[in-house]
Amino acid sequence: MKFLEAVFEGTLWRSRYMVVFAVIASMASALMVLYMATVDVVYLVQHVMHYADTGLAAEARKAIHDETITHVVEVVDGYLLSTFMLIFSLGLYELFVSDIDEAQGKRSSSKILVINSLDDLKQRLAKVVLMILIVNLFEKALKIPMTEPLDLLYLGGAIALIGVALYFTHASESHGAGKEETEPASKH
Repeated sequence: MKFLEAVFEGTLWRSRYMVVFAVIASMASALMVLYMATVDVVYLVQHVMHYADTGLAAEARKAIHDETITHVVEVVDGYLLSTFMLIFSLGLYELFVSDIDEAQGKRSSSKILVINSLDDLKQRLAKVVLMILIVNLFEKALKIPMTEPLDLLYLGGAIALIGVALYFTHASESHGAGKEETEPASKH
C-alpha cells in the first residue's frame, strides 16, 4: 500500500509540469502581441511623416493628429497586454515548475518578475489590467464627442473612479510592504 501511495503521490506531484504548456502558450501570445504592437509603431511612424507636409490642409493635419494619438494609445495597450502575458507566463513557471534562477537576486528583475505566491501573481496581474483599463478609457475618451454637459460629467466620474482604483492599489501596496517588514525572516 505504501508503494502505491508513493507512486500516486509522485505522479500527482510531477503533473504540475503540465503548466509548462500554458507557460509556452502565454509566452508565445506575449511575443505575438509584442510583434503586432511593434508593427503598428512602424506604420504609425510612416503615417506621421505626412504631418509635416506644408501643403496639408488644417483639417487633414488635425485628422492625422487625432488618428496618431489614438494609434499611440492602441500601441501602449498592445505593449501592456504583452507585458501582462509575460508576467503571467513567468509567474506560472515560478509557482508550479521552478524558480527562475537567473532572476533571483538580480537588480534588473526588480522584484517585478519574481513571483512567490498565487496572490503575488494576481496582484501583479491586477496592476497591469488596471493600466490596460486606464489606457482603454483614455482611447475611448478621445473618440467620444462631448455634446452635452452630462457627457463631461460622465468622463469626470470615470476619471474619479480611476483615481480611487489607483489610490486603493497604492494603499494595498503600502499595507503589504508594512506587513512584509513585520514578518519574521524565517518565513522567507
